[in-house]
Amino acid sequence: MSYARLSHWLAGCAGALASALAFAQTPVEVSFYYPVAVGGPITKTIDGYAAEFEKDNPGIKLRPIYSGSYQESIAKALTAVKASDPPVLSILLSTDMYTLIDEDAIIPFDDVMKPADQAWAKSFYPSFMENSQTGGKTWGIPFQRSTIVLYWNKEMFKAAGLDPNRPPQTWAEQLDYAQKLTKRDASGNVSQWGIQVPSSGFPYWLFQAFAIQNGVNLMNAAGTQTYYDRPEVIAALSYWVDLARKHKVHPEGIVEWGTTPRDFFERKMAMMWTTTGNLTNVKNNAKFDFGVAMLPAGKQRGSPTGGGNFYLFKKTTPAQREAALKFVKWATQPERAAQWGIDTGYVAVTPAAFETPVMKKYVQDFPPAAVARDQLPYAKAELSTHDNQRVTKALNDGLQAALTGTKTPEQAMKDAQREAERLLRSYK
Repeated sequence: MSYARLSHWLAGCAGALASALAFAQTPVEVSFYYPVAVGGPITKTIDGYAAEFEKDNPGIKLRPIYSGSYQESIAKALTAVKASDPPVLSILLSTDMYTLIDEDAIIPFDDVMKPADQAWAKSFYPSFMENSQTGGKTWGIPFQRSTIVLYWNKEMFKAAGLDPNRPPQTWAEQLDYAQKLTKRDASGNVSQWGIQVPSSGFPYWLFQAFAIQNGVNLMNAAGTQTYYDRPEVIAALSYWVDLARKHKVHPEGIVEWGTTPRDFFERKMAMMWTTTGNLTNVKNNAKFDFGVAMLPAGKQRGSPTGGGNFYLFKKTTPAQREAALKFVKWATQPERAAQWGIDTGYVAVTPAAFETPVMKKYVQDFPPAAVARDQLPYAKAELSTHDNQRVTKALNDGLQAALTGTKTPEQAMKDAQREAERLLRSYK
C-alpha cells in the first residue's frame, strides 16, 4: 500500500474511531415530567436531585420538565404520546394507572427490571402498591405519596375546654368537638368554624375517607365497578353534609382546597382535614401549637392513599428505560426517600426509610411526621378506574350538588352511580 493510501486509510480509521467514541460518550437523555405549577422549594429540590444524579451517573442526562398540575401533566403526557414524543419518565397520579394503560402510553417496570431488582420492587408499603399494580404487573413506583390526616389548633382546644393533646377519635366526637369549637358573635355570624373539609380540587378524595370509615371503598380492585350508591356511601355523604347544613359547625357550600391551610393559619377554624403533603407547610407557617392525628373513625378508621407514582413511557429506547429505572431506584433509596419526606411532608414510601438515622431523629423531634405512616394499615387504594377522569367527575359533580343543597345525598349518589356504570360498561 502506498504511503498516501495508508495515510488516507489511517485517517478514515481515526475518524470512525472518533465518531464511535463521541457516540459512546453522548449521554442518554431522560426527559422527566414533574407535576408542579409554579417554581419554589420543590422545583429546587428536583433540580438538585437531577444535578446530584448526573454527577453519580455521568452517562445520563436527566431533564426535569415542570408540567403544571397533575391534571395538566397527564393531559400534556397523553398529547405527547399521540405526537410520538412522550417523556421517558413522569410522575403522575397513582390513580392515572388505568388511563395510562388503556392509552397504551406506559410499560410495566417488570419489562425493565432484572431479577436482582425484585427485592427493591417489594420494599414499598403494600397500601401504596394497591394503586401501582394490576394484572400481576407493577405499572407505577410510589414516590410522593400521602394520606389524609387531621390537623388541629391546640390553643383553640384549650380555650374550648377540650384536652389540647387529645384529638377526636370517632365521628361522634368529631361533631361534639366541632360544636364546642365553633364561635358565633351576637348576630349569629361565625368567627371560628369547628371543622373544615375541603370540597374543591379533590372532593372525591376527601369524601373517600368518609366512605372507607363507614365500611366501603368506592370501587373494585379491577377498576371496572363503582359503589357510589351503596347505603353506607350515602350515609357517609349525609354525615359530611350535616356538618354544615344541620349542625352548622362547617362552612356551607364548596370549601376551597387551596385556601384551607391558610384559613387554618389565620385561625378561621380549629380542625381541618387535608393531605399529609401539607405537613411541612403547616410546620413552617402555623404560629400556634398544633397537632396532627389519624382521621376519626366511623365504623372503622380509614383514609385513601394519594399522590404520585413514577411511570415509564412506552415509546422510548432500551437505553432510556434502563437509565430511567436507575434514576427511580436512586430516588427511592431509603436515605433519599426519608429526606424527601422531611423536606415535603409526603410519606416516605418504604419502611426502610423510617429506619434511617435522619428519619428516626426527625420523628423523635417532630412526632407528627409518623402519623401518616401509622395510618397506612387502615389506608385503602385511592379511587381509580378505567376512564378514571370521567368516572371521578361523575362523583365530584354529585358531591358538590349535595354539599350545595341542589340534590339530596341519596339522589346525588344514585345519579353519580348511573353515570359511572354507563362509562364503565365497555370495560366489564
